[in-house]
Amino acid sequence: MKMKQVKNYEEDVHHFGRIWMLSAFVMMILVPTLVSVYYDAWPGFKPVLTGLLGVAPIFWTVAVIEIITYTPMLGTGGSYLGFVTGNLTNLKVPCALYAMENAKVKQGTLEGEVISTIAIATSSIVTTLIIALGVWLLAPLTPVLNSAFLKPAFDNILPALFGGLAVVYVSKNWKIAIIPLLFMSALFITVPSLSSSVSVLVPIGSLIAIIAAKIMYKKGLLNTK
Repeated sequence: MKMKQVKNYEEDVHHFGRIWMLSAFVMMILVPTLVSVYYDAWPGFKPVLTGLLGVAPIFWTVAVIEIITYTPMLGTGGSYLGFVTGNLTNLKVPCALYAMENAKVKQGTLEGEVISTIAIATSSIVTTLIIALGVWLLAPLTPVLNSAFLKPAFDNILPALFGGLAVVYVSKNWKIAIIPLLFMSALFITVPSLSSSVSVLVPIGSLIAIIAAKIMYKKGLLNTK
């Protein structure tokens, strides 16, 4: 009975996930289309294609890498919801990982997927509310947000976020983390301009960690108990 319920759950998740993914895609396409219709301003096929050729291959590559990297972490439901709402690296993945950690469930299990989906849904709702509040308060808060006093804090949001994750996960799996950590540190020191390419480099770091873990496992360097 339990296996049947799990199968029904997975089928429902895929069914509604596909519907919402396609709905989100249509809505995204409708925004520029409706703007063009309203203002009677059509850019033409050639300018659109020229613009896409400059950025689309990068985003397509990142999208494929993120799907391969994040789907096993987030589960089916969490992946559908996370990729529709976006901002996975900075927000959704950390929320899901912390929620599973606090609930003491493992990634790749049905329990982990449920917790991951709830965490991502909650973070999406909170993000939407904060953005709505921020838009409403944008004018009065602009001088405060642009102040020199707060600039260092905004410049270090991402390092602080991953620093918090590192305390929890790197400390538990330091043998696996040390190789990608050294590689990325050397890379950023050598080429500082790559600091703006986090979306590409995080999945690459994950791939390096997987390869390193496999090699160390075969050599008996990891404690699998």
